[in-house]
Parts: sequence; structure tokens; C-alpha cells
Amino acid sequence: MVHTENVIENNDTIIALATPPGKGAIAVLRVSGKDAITTTNKLFPSKNLEKAKTHTIHYGTIEEENSHIIDEVLISVFKEPRSYTGENTVEISCHGSSYIIKKIIELFQKNSVRYAQPGEFTKRAFMHGKLDLAQAEAVADLISSETEAAHQTAVKQIRGGFSEEIKELRDKLIHFASMIELELDFSEEDVEFADRDQLKSLINEIKIIVERLINSFSVGNVIKNGIPTVIAGKPNAGKSTLLNALLKEEKAIVSDIPGTTRDFIEDEIVIGGYNFRFTDTAGLRETQDKVEAIGVQRTYEKMKKASLIMYLFDISITPLKDLKEEIKLLEELSTPYILIANKIDLMENHQLPEELASIPHLISISAQNKENIESLTQEILHLVNLDSFKSGDTIVTNARHYESLSNTLKSLNDVLTAIDSGVSGDFLALDIRQALYHLGEITGEITTDDLLENIFSKFCIGK
Repeated sequence: MVHTENVIENNDTIIALATPPGKGAIAVLRVSGKDAITTTNKLFPSKNLEKAKTHTIHYGTIEEENSHIIDEVLISVFKEPRSYTGENTVEISCHGSSYIIKKIIELFQKNSVRYAQPGEFTKRAFMHGKLDLAQAEAVADLISSETEAAHQTAVKQIRGGFSEEIKELRDKLIHFASMIELELDFSEEDVEFADRDQLKSLINEIKIIVERLINSFSVGNVIKNGIPTVIAGKPNAGKSTLLNALLKEEKAIVSDIPGTTRDFIEDEIVIGGYNFRFTDTAGLRETQDKVEAIGVQRTYEKMKKASLIMYLFDISITPLKDLKEEIKLLEELSTPYILIANKIDLMENHQLPEELASIPHLISISAQNKENIESLTQEILHLVNLDSFKSGDTIVTNARHYESLSNTLKSLNDVLTAIDSGVSGDFLALDIRQALYHLGEITGEITTDDLLENIFSKFCIGK
């Protein structure tokens, strides 16, 4: 794989702690570069690592020049190109003492090994063609994943599912681009190597795939960052009690005094493998209290931006007429919502009134008694649009990829316009090259130093 505009910056050998800092049973230090094995061998008299086979582990001691033992360690040897970075790599498993870690790093630094920059190991893996750029970014997503859905999405991207789809699109476009470029070489003969109808059919086919990937970003974004869910309703509907029931802890203050919640209370919970970001909001009502009024206004703003609204009402006191008005308000927001009849324990036989039973997306619960909370969580999962994730389709989770795909779509539309307008081959080739450029940005076929610096600087040191 060739990454234009980029070469390996230098031949430095680098070292960094690959496990979290702090005391622990063991720690792992990663060393990578041309001299990784040679330098480690100087400090590890127990065995000649230069003669060791790749992917082998060796027990012994790390020692200073005066034969003073720093620690008993296990050394894992990975010889180029069969390593994560594509370079000679050594991983040192030592005891997790901060003093031992510091001493080993200092010892390597005295032997011309420098401390790694954030993301430098993965950057080297990219530069040596071990990963493309989309796969490299998925490494960071995998490290930060906190739910099953985020983990599965990152794993699929690391294994090249998304990259392979982009590569297939580029290969198809490259074929036609080369045909049009060939036409330009024979411009005086007025020959046509690229059939315009076939090209138009291909562009429309690619557009469908690109649009599907673009549309998947809404799902990918909530998988990666959590699903913003607002708990709303009139004062004393039981919003804070419900939040506490979902979180299984007393996070929100519960009181029978209306207007207790004046600002947001936020927390996260994993439901069915997905991360939900719950926001308990101020009760919706007209009020003369300026502070509470600000809270009510912010509640409306939060509802507009939410991916899901859980709207509570007190089943024991809410007239049907008022409820219909509240449903009308929810419908106008065009956001998926669940209507929650709370305090069902106050009703006879814990049953909904007959006139409410036919209302869609209505769940009856008792937040106080934690009754029907499981049914509510199932309804939450049912309403959230994650069909593309469940079907196994490729999902875009990265804002940079989304932007490149959007630019690709624009360029593809320009190609169609150019074909319909009958423009000359040189202008048509320019539009196709532009689409290829934006697709290449995703996988790193086209990169700049600034782009790489921005991506890898966000990685943790040691990865």
C-alpha cells in the first residue's frame, strides 16, 4: 500500500508504557524500531535475542551496565515485518512498580531510544502498510469502546470491512478513469473508450452505496457516543424517580414539591449493549419562577435534539384531554418517543383506563415500585433505530469519514451532470478524480502530514 505525500519520518527506535500507568501486578513496555531488538539485547544478558525466532517469549533479567538487576521480565520478540508496527518490536512484561517502569525507560533512553509520541506505534503500523487509515482510527475506537455495540463496530472496521467496501468503490471508478485518460491520449482521433451509459450506470450504483454509508452515520454516531434520551413530563410526574430506577441508584433528588428539578441531571446506562445518555429535565409547566422558567425552556431545547424522548405523565391525575395535547406536542417534534403512564400502582388492579389502552407506544409503570421497568427498557430498544447495525451492514462512526463520503457524493453528482451535459473527457476525468480523491482520504491512499498529526495525536501513548 502506497501512502502519497508520506514517508517514515525517521529511523528512531521508540519506547512507551503500553499498559495504564499506576501500580499493578505487571506492566508492559513496548519498544519498536530498527534497533529495538539490538538495544534490548544489550540490557538483557539472559539470552541472545538477536538469534531468537520471531514471536517467541524469553525469561530473564533487565540489567544496568554494572550488572545491577532492575527486574525479572518476560521479553516478547517480533521481527519485521511480522509485528504490529511492521518494524522490529519488543514487548517487556515487568512488575508494575512505577519505580521499575521509570528505571527501564531511563535505561533505554540512555541507549538512544526515545519516548514515543501519542499514537506513534499505530502511526508506524499505518506508514508500513499494516493498517490503512480507517483501520488505524478504529484501533482508537476499540480502546475507548464501553459497550458491546461500540466494540463490535470497531472490531469490524479493524478487520477491514469498511475499508474493503471503499476499496471496491475506488477500483470500479479507477477503471473508468483510466479509460477516459486513455481517450485524452487519442483526442485527435475522436475515439471513445469509456462507454458513457455504462459509466452513468456505475456512478448511480456507487451513489446508492455511498448514500447508505452516509445515512448509517446517524446510527454509528449514537453507537459510538451514546443515545441522547430525554426524560420529560409535567412536574411531579415521577421523572427523577424513573431515572433513579433505571440507574439503580439515588442519583436525582425526589420530592413531592413541584419544580424540584430546575436543571439537568445526566447519567449513562447500558441497555441491550447500547449506551444511553439519560437526561432528567425540569417539569414542563407555566411558571413565574424565573429560574424554573429557564429550566423549562432548556427542557424543550433538549427534547428537540434528543434521539429518544421518554414522556411521563401521572396516570392518577392527568385528564385525557391534557394527555392528547401533550401527545400532539410530541408528534410535532418528529422525535421517537415513548409515552409512559406512571404511578400505575395508584390505579385499581394496576390497570390502564380503557380509553388509554389503544394509545401507541404507551407503557404503564410504577417508577416508585420499579414495576414494569423491564418492559420499558425493551420498548426503548425497540424504538431506537439500530436496524442497520443488527443487519450487519457497514456503519460509519467517524465524522471524518462522513465528511469524505459527503464530498464523494457531491463529486459523483458532478460526474452525472457532466455526462448529461456532454462535456469533454478532460472535465469528466477531473470530476472522477475528485471522487477518487475523497474516497482515498478515508483509507489513507491520499493523506497529508497535518491530517495524520491530527488523527494520531488523539491516541493514547503506547498505542
